[in-house]
Amino acid sequence: MTKLHRSPIDESPAERSVRNFIELLQGLRVAATGVQVLFAFLLTVPFAHGYDRLPAKDRWLFYLALVGAAVASVLFIAPVAQHRILFRQGRKEALVRQSNLYGIVGSLALAVSMTTGIMVVVDFMFAGRLAMVTAIGLALLAGWLWFCKPLVIRIRGRRTAYPDEVERVAAPPQALGTPTEESSRHY
Repeated sequence: MTKLHRSPIDESPAERSVRNFIELLQGLRVAATGVQVLFAFLLTVPFAHGYDRLPAKDRWLFYLALVGAAVASVLFIAPVAQHRILFRQGRKEALVRQSNLYGIVGSLALAVSMTTGIMVVVDFMFAGRLAMVTAIGLALLAGWLWFCKPLVIRIRGRRTAYPDEVERVAAPPQALGTPTEESSRHY
């Protein structure tokens, strides 16, 4: 009887590094698209009618939103650029670890950008404490969902139903597009 499922535990270290990098790039691709739309919008705001009426405090908050989006963009794009330069240098595992750190710091920069951007807009619309309350609420939500909850799960060691923990359908590595150990040496 043939084996129908293949566990990630059966992967070689090279296969695991390739899979981890692909999964990481997929997540960064989604985040990068969102942050690039935000960044493009923020770049147009100073040229819009009414920007000159913003008080200095809101201009500084806008500056933080703009810089946060730029930093997030750079960090989310960095793994792809570095992969191009490090291609076939045998550094895939180091690239995965480094790219993961870029993703975490990029998410923090995105949270800063979103929070300060929301604060500027809500302050412009309503003036008063609502801007601060809204920004704090957004910061807490992003902080919990993006950082704290995953850390709690990691610390507690709970198993969750993430895709890489579900057994994958078995097929020869070449059929899945997963490099064999022989072809992985070039990464």
